[in-house]
Amino acid sequence: MSKSLEQTVKFKAPPRAVFEALMDAKQHARFTGAPARISRKPGGAFSVHGGYATGYLLDLVADKRIVQAWRASDWPRGAYSIVTFALAPAPGKQTVLTFSHDGVPDIEAAGIKQGWTDFYWRPLKMMLEGASGGDAAGRRRRRR
Repeated sequence: MSKSLEQTVKFKAPPRAVFEALMDAKQHARFTGAPARISRKPGGAFSVHGGYATGYLLDLVADKRIVQAWRASDWPRGAYSIVTFALAPAPGKQTVLTFSHDGVPDIEAAGIKQGWTDFYWRPLKMMLEGASGGDAAGRRRRRR
């Protein structure tokens, strides 16, 4: 069995900045504290969090939507889920990110749900909104 996760996050940054932070490997590595390789071509591969999460880009609309086939390295071989980042402008040059993660293995759902908050939304907010950002790499190491 699998679960679907949904989260909504507001960033004090325009959609372009949020999109680039998610899709630019250097920016992604900066806010997560771990190496990233990210293709912008449909069918292109990505590897983030130093290879913990890998997959393929399914759909991309600049500044609006990212859809990926996503898997964690500790999932059963061939098990993929679908991740969608939908970006919408909000007043004051802000962005509302509506996120869904479909097909998460039941046993992984609670950890994955918290992981998006701890290892994506919080450090991304810190980077985009000008806070110090803390030690994202150290937080990632403690998770394992």
